[in-house]
Amino acid sequence: MNLHTGSPQSEPAVTHDILGIKAASLRWTEAIDLLCRLVAERRFTRVGFINAHNANLATDDPSFRAALVDFLILPDGVGVDIAAKLLYGRMFAANLNGTDFIPAFFEALPGEVRVGLIGARMESVNAATEALKRLAPGHEFIAVHDGFFKPEDEPAILRKIEELHLDILLVAMGVPRQEKWVAHKIDARHCTLPIAVGALFDFLGGTVPRAPMWMRRLRLEWFYRLSHEPRRLWRRYVIGNPLFILRVLRQKLSGARG
Repeated sequence: MNLHTGSPQSEPAVTHDILGIKAASLRWTEAIDLLCRLVAERRFTRVGFINAHNANLATDDPSFRAALVDFLILPDGVGVDIAAKLLYGRMFAANLNGTDFIPAFFEALPGEVRVGLIGARMESVNAATEALKRLAPGHEFIAVHDGFFKPEDEPAILRKIEELHLDILLVAMGVPRQEKWVAHKIDARHCTLPIAVGALFDFLGGTVPRAPMWMRRLRLEWFYRLSHEPRRLWRRYVIGNPLFILRVLRQKLSGARG
């Protein structure tokens, strides 16, 4: 699907519609360059990722799917590549796995930016903040808050974020809470790029181990995660992945490609 340039969300020339979610098909360097440009030009843009699990949740939750309309969506994982191949005859230009892509983005981002981290548990927030400081020492990384705040504490947290004058806010509250929170609570007063990052803080902080590199290259990280957390993740992968492919096949048969 070709798009005209205009708003930040419509800037990528090519998107693929996966179960009603339009995801940008960008090469690795193109995606990094786009985010760097948005920061430099202070163009407020909500950023998120789509994988098979997110797409399943959005299919079942219309409010989640509606929230994603205002996001620049990047493809994450082998599931959406299979979907793109089935629907469009070609995979996405790159797998922009957030756990690898976000650190690479900060390494490439020029100048000095202020980045806030919110979500997960506080120990993960602090550990991820320190990891990012080591990775990209030219930027300022600030541990804002954990993701388990009470509703009555939210106004003070939002004021704090606004007062920090952030360029980027990393939000790790789990899907779909993080996307809904960004969609409904975060605007240009708070930062330029709010990015929904899932379990990134746990990976960066070492709370959750990454798969060995050979498994990542074979795109089997999902299997590694399932083997380490079967009770928590079996439904997501054992039931969710086949359900996702079934839904994609239904989309193909219906001809609904966006």
